[in-house]
Amino acid sequence: MSVPVRYPVLNDDEPVRQLNELDASLTYSYANYLNWLFPERVELIKGKIFKMSPAPSRVHQGISINLLNPIINFLKGKPCKVYAAPFDVRFPKESKADKDVFTVLQPDICVICDKSKLDARGCIGAPDLVVEILSPGNTKTELLHKYRVYEEFGVKEYWVVSQGDQSILIYTLDETGKFQPSKIFTLSEKITSTVLPGFELALDDVFEDL
Repeated sequence: MSVPVRYPVLNDDEPVRQLNELDASLTYSYANYLNWLFPERVELIKGKIFKMSPAPSRVHQGISINLLNPIINFLKGKPCKVYAAPFDVRFPKESKADKDVFTVLQPDICVICDKSKLDARGCIGAPDLVVEILSPGNTKTELLHKYRVYEEFGVKEYWVVSQGDQSILIYTLDETGKFQPSKIFTLSEKITSTVLPGFELALDDVFEDL
């Protein structure tokens, strides 16, 4: 017998100023999320709260910049846009109404080629490319949930960047809607992207001077 989903009974106009005021057993929507004014960064996956790590480490930020800059330069004059966290990406099922959206993630880097998905609050719908830089605080559960979200909603390409191994694994969505992993790319190798034809990135440049 399935357990019924419990939603918070909250006044949508009443801000929540402390994370501990929230009940982790409840299912929250983007409408609730908009009223959370506490300093901690959180994501929503199917209505459940996932607390993000504190401010990313210096190495994490260095990797992010080393990835971001070449993508920005490559996309100059092209229709696709690139954004870095904190940047809300909402994943609607059917309705795009705030109260009906239960998954909100903040990818480290994302590329969106369909400008109709962009609004003043971020992106609504799957980016074409998502980059997540693994931190020591990332849990296997969190990573599995994100993988499933990105696959389910049709992210075309998903890069998983490992600080510790100085490597990148690329998942590419196949014609059946399933992710297919690349080999693991390591130092001295270059990666390309099916989403960004003509783009090439040397991993030595990603992990240099950290």
